[in-house]
Amino acid sequence: MRHAAAGLDPFASRILEEAETSANAARATLASVNHPPYPLCSGEEIDWLRKLVFESQYVKDAGRIRDGKIVCSATLGRLEHPSVLPRADFSHQDGARVYRNLAPFRIAGLTVIAVQMGDAYIVYNPWDVKNLGAGSFMHFTFTESDLSTGQIGRLLGESPRAGPMVLFRDGHARVGDTLYTTLCSTRFASCITAYVSIPEALRADRAEFSGYIALSGLCGSVLGLAWALLYRRNKSIERQLRRAIRRDALEVMYQPIVELASGMTAGAEALVRWTDEDGFAISPEVFEAIAEERGFVGDITRLVVRRTLRDFRRALQQRAGFRVNVNIAAGDLSDATFLPDLERCLEQAGVPARSLGIEITESSTARKQTAKEAILHLRRMGHVVYVDDFGTGYSSLAYLHDLAVDGIKIDRAFTGAIGTAAVTETILPQILAMAASLRLQVVVEGVETEEQARYFASSGRTILAQGWLFGRPLSLEDFLRRMASEEMHQPEAVGAA
Repeated sequence: MRHAAAGLDPFASRILEEAETSANAARATLASVNHPPYPLCSGEEIDWLRKLVFESQYVKDAGRIRDGKIVCSATLGRLEHPSVLPRADFSHQDGARVYRNLAPFRIAGLTVIAVQMGDAYIVYNPWDVKNLGAGSFMHFTFTESDLSTGQIGRLLGESPRAGPMVLFRDGHARVGDTLYTTLCSTRFASCITAYVSIPEALRADRAEFSGYIALSGLCGSVLGLAWALLYRRNKSIERQLRRAIRRDALEVMYQPIVELASGMTAGAEALVRWTDEDGFAISPEVFEAIAEERGFVGDITRLVVRRTLRDFRRALQQRAGFRVNVNIAAGDLSDATFLPDLERCLEQAGVPARSLGIEITESSTARKQTAKEAILHLRRMGHVVYVDDFGTGYSSLAYLHDLAVDGIKIDRAFTGAIGTAAVTETILPQILAMAASLRLQVVVEGVETEEQARYFASSGRTILAQGWLFGRPLSLEDFLRRMASEEMHQPEAVGAA
């Protein structure tokens, strides 16, 4: 019981810290929305609201209110039929009003929080649950106080069997068979209560001890052998991979990138593949991770660049709008020799830099200053630079603007959500709107169905796409045959039109 009670303190502290951080960020955005630089609900103001939303880690929407009605927002644009604001769930001393599941922002299965002040409102997510580190047997509730009435109620979380004396006062308590820890904010009229029932805590500990007893002997005898085998296997993969790079034995495949409006091939992404000396195909995620860890991932990137320039030299010289993209790793950005080597390869091949696109993953941009300098250098050389796997956690609008990239590649997780009513699908219009406001080229990854293609094609923007619907990665010969077939049929298609 002492062990369980002690575990509640850090859990409650993590939730409270996250809640206060998100609330501060939300209030800062709300203050900005209350002082707009543009006319009410004009196109310029809606673009500005979208920028504010995408700059924030927590704010999901922002909008304007007139005569007690929501008249426009970053995600909905200008509302033809303004939405009437209901009675607020909570009121704060500074005039802010808090709403739970405010229409039209309800999402099935989730609690949506909106805050209004003056003629502005924001919708925000109080925390990122994956950062809380909760144990499977712990629970929490987030209570809020209405300072105008003194009423206390649950804002988020579960419903414990405890009263206001427990839920809105710092300290520890036991009610029946449940242990509680409550921490209250010094900035806002809210408290976090973490709690666990004693039977749950005992079951959790009993499971742990049983697991330790059953597994300790097995783990002790197997761990050494498993580690040795894994170490030898990784060393074997590393040695084989180094030999394959020296022999230029890695294979480069090319996945078509098409223009959705016309269906024509606009370019390709170069993808490296490797079969080891035992005949096993090794996943790029595996061998590229080993190469990056051991410090020779740049050798793979250079091989892909050389092969791409050799394979598509004539096409890149003759077709001005055709571009092949290559991926560069985080280690390449910090390698002082990489960019000069890239420039030298282009010069030797006689290929303009604009014909070789550069894809940098979001995780590679985590070291912002290094990434910024490398991207500026690449763009000065003439390359088109994309942020790959966009939406997976690092980039915001301000971040993209600061990095000064040319385009984004929307991660396949968002594409796969189309038609599923998943939360990720609701983010897509924001991403497309933000890309348009920054004049960024958009490439969509993982397009596998006609429904997904139609969704992006109907956006009214020039969007490129890649995925199995348009073609799997192809060998050079198959890709060139595809291009030749398109060129042969293109005049007929134009004439028929």
